[in-house]
Amino acid sequence: MTNEQLREYKTQRRRNTLIMFGLIFAGFLINYLLFTLVSSLGLPLYLDNVGSALAAVLGGYMPGILAGFMTNIVNSLTEPTSIYYGIITVLIAAVSAFFESRGWLSLKKPHMVISYILILTLLGGGLGTLLPWLLDGLSFESESFGSALRNAGIRNQMASQLFGNLIMDFLDKSLTTALVLIVKALIPKNVKKILRFDGMLQAPLDKETSAEVKAVRCRALSVRTKIMTLIITALVLIGTAATTISFILFSNVTVEQQKKLVNGVANVAASIVDGDRIDEFISQGRAAPGYAETEKRLYDLRGSDEDIRFIFVYRIEPDGCHVVFDLDDPLIPADKPGDIVNLDTYAKPYEFALIGGEKIEPIVSDEDKFGWLLTVYNPIYDSSGKTAAYAVAEVSMNEIGDHQRNFITGMTALYLLFFVVIFAIVLWVVEHHIVTPTNSMSMVVSKFAFTNDDEQLNECVDKVKALGIRTGDEIENLYNAVVKMVSTSVAQLEDIRHKSETITKMQNALILVLADIVESRDKNTGDHVRKTAAYTRIIMKKMKEKGFYPDQLTDKFIESVGNIAPMHDIGKIKVSDMILNKPGRLTDEEFVIMQTHTTFGRDIIQEVIQLVPESDYMNEALNVSYYHHEKWNGKGYPEGIKGEDIPLSARIMAVADVFDALVSKRSYKEPFSFEQACDIIREGAGSHFDPLVAEAFLDAEDEARKIAESFGDLTVTAYVEDTHVDDSGKAR
Repeated sequence: MTNEQLREYKTQRRRNTLIMFGLIFAGFLINYLLFTLVSSLGLPLYLDNVGSALAAVLGGYMPGILAGFMTNIVNSLTEPTSIYYGIITVLIAAVSAFFESRGWLSLKKPHMVISYILILTLLGGGLGTLLPWLLDGLSFESESFGSALRNAGIRNQMASQLFGNLIMDFLDKSLTTALVLIVKALIPKNVKKILRFDGMLQAPLDKETSAEVKAVRCRALSVRTKIMTLIITALVLIGTAATTISFILFSNVTVEQQKKLVNGVANVAASIVDGDRIDEFISQGRAAPGYAETEKRLYDLRGSDEDIRFIFVYRIEPDGCHVVFDLDDPLIPADKPGDIVNLDTYAKPYEFALIGGEKIEPIVSDEDKFGWLLTVYNPIYDSSGKTAAYAVAEVSMNEIGDHQRNFITGMTALYLLFFVVIFAIVLWVVEHHIVTPTNSMSMVVSKFAFTNDDEQLNECVDKVKALGIRTGDEIENLYNAVVKMVSTSVAQLEDIRHKSETITKMQNALILVLADIVESRDKNTGDHVRKTAAYTRIIMKKMKEKGFYPDQLTDKFIESVGNIAPMHDIGKIKVSDMILNKPGRLTDEEFVIMQTHTTFGRDIIQEVIQLVPESDYMNEALNVSYYHHEKWNGKGYPEGIKGEDIPLSARIMAVADVFDALVSKRSYKEPFSFEQACDIIREGAGSHFDPLVAEAFLDAEDEARKIAESFGDLTVTAYVEDTHVDDSGKAR
């Protein structure tokens, strides 16, 4: 990436960041203004999610979620409980982004729009109704107090409220959806494209490339899955630990506060009752002077705090609890002064201590009849310092359970809010800083690894450079290393390919020179090696067009056979000049010696193969030199094999070799005409020649004629009829 491109990239990135924060702020502002408007008008609507839903639809997950998060954070400054509802706002933004990413928020898909409204209604009206119930500590009382009817009424009230809220929220979310769709329709496409925050830290990918990047699969778990699994696990563990510890601390503090309260109440009650008059209060009851005033002060004390459930004064003796004061309560009838009642079950373990006038620790009880109570027995001393009675105060702990439920509900809602926000941010970072850049590099480099075409290699280099990954971390370092590696590799490949082509040309030139040296010893053959090579190429080209032997006739095979065709008679270098250049017919003995050129050719090429053992190129040279005089019917030499047992390259060379011998002028014969030579090839198909090879050659006779004419072989058309050319090219 050039400096200019880098500057442009940084400018674009800053612009995208500003657009994202602009969307977040705009979403928050729309939420706030619309909610304020409908509240001031007294409308039964909220419209407090329009902005975050719109930010999600236009900008994606991140702007929408952060706009919703910001809305509840700001609202919590004036209304602390607003933070607990943040999870609803954030989920609505996430659902909006999801529907938009699938192309479902469109009037062309009304069923999906209705589904969207229903989901928002369940989030806003359903979860939004249940959450305040839990936060307010709404609970059902025990049926033991005959309150089943009242609890049934509460249940009906809750169901009615939930149904009503769902109806109103359906209207609210329908209007919210309508506003979102209207704004979306009014914004031009080019503006939408600018507003869409993809957060890519590299050059934009086209749709096709983006789809390929997303389709990249891993052998096991992807980096995205691993990181998100770790993040989720960490968030769950940390959240659970933090919530549990906070709950324990909150519960302990609340219980301690209640203990302080009940101790204080018991102390005050003990100070109100005159210990010297306990016997008088027991015997005379309300008729005793000062009894009524003391009782009133105890009633006032009980009414000072709603958590104080019972206050009574007992003198505890072996025969039971002698009632001094028992304040009237709607739950149980009050005992009269002087009555003897049994000690409460939960105080039985402390009975002897109480009879002895000792001070005991607060007692926590959880009985079905009275619920969860905290009871304190505080001694009332007479003027001599002796315990005359006990002032007993009981505080209900049921409210603590409600507070605990409220606390855990609020903590859970708050935790879920931060969980979703943190999860979304981490997922975005992983996707755009790690997964997409890595998969982009992987996809481009994999294409580089499976191509040999120079143009495609250069295109791969350009594509790698065009990614322009700028994450500013180890991924960018890896990208820069990949760019350098790919560029260097392509340059080296081009150099190697150039040298390879030079070596191949040199090799082919050496083959021709060697073949020319061999042929120069035979005064009769002239340009035979070049012509046969040309004939083999047109034969193989036509065979491929016709689909003959597709498994064998590959491009590599065609190139190899065309290049090594001049070596088919290399064994003649070991045949005597007297036989090679004999102007007349060969004797049988001479013909046997001439046949040995195939064996000599095999031996020469085998020596080369020992030096270069892994060479398909030379293996085909061996096949051509050794087997090109074999016949389809098995009557050839040197092995006498037949049919497809003869290597394909040798069967092709057989047609090219015989045809050139027929149309070429020799010192011992005149050339056959082109038509006569073709007739001989046609007649030999299925006996001398592979019928498919012969067919391909005859179908390419126009190209064959041009080759023959280019070498001057068709200037003479007559020939001596009693002359027969054998497989060695000599007159017999």
